[in-house]
Amino acid sequence: MTKRFDAVLFDAGGIFLLPDPISLGAIVHAHGGDGSIERLMRAHYAGMERLDNVARETAKETIDGFSWDPYRDAYVEAAGITGSAAVAASEQLRKMFSPFLWRYPILESAAALWRMHLDGLPIGIVSNASGQVEATLANQCICQVGTGAGVPVMIVTDSHVIGTAKPHPGIFRDALALMESKGIARDRIAYVGDSYVNDVEGARNASIHPILLDPYNDHASYDCERITSLHDLLEFI
Repeated sequence: MTKRFDAVLFDAGGIFLLPDPISLGAIVHAHGGDGSIERLMRAHYAGMERLDNVARETAKETIDGFSWDPYRDAYVEAAGITGSAAVAASEQLRKMFSPFLWRYPILESAAALWRMHLDGLPIGIVSNASGQVEATLANQCICQVGTGAGVPVMIVTDSHVIGTAKPHPGIFRDALALMESKGIARDRIAYVGDSYVNDVEGARNASIHPILLDPYNDHASYDCERITSLHDLLEFI
């Protein structure tokens, strides 16, 4: 297949990191749900689509512009909890949620990232977060700038560091400046995320190509390119 991109930028949450299913699984199990890691990985993407759907229905410009209760509600539903137990489980999840809960590594994605690096692809991370993304990715041996246990990447940054969040194009400022300093044009850069409202629209606003990671086909009706795994990227980068 023809090579389509000369560089790829990635979101962090939902791409390389998930809300810790071990911690959340204890709550899910206590309310009668399936707290297995596999089931809760699936639950994350159901939650993200619910956020996207609510944002579109209420004309919100970002999924961070309202409560994440819809995410938690969809999460417990996807884990098999219904009725009053679902309400109680969602409330317990709300009390546990913090930016530092996004710490469980997606090893399949890390393996694909290594393959991209070994093929010489320029890579960067741009995420809506609270300043913790760079340390979390390095601590989980996923990636870092320079030498370390993970994949060496060109840049890791987040909205706290930049001062603006997706879908505002300004969050991509430093990453795009770095890529363009290497002679890489914006139309040859892809951005991979798991939210339509934040990631797809954010990439479009920055004039780079959006790709939505949608492993369970939750976003089938959305007007964007979708992949089920980062390994799918290897076919055209």
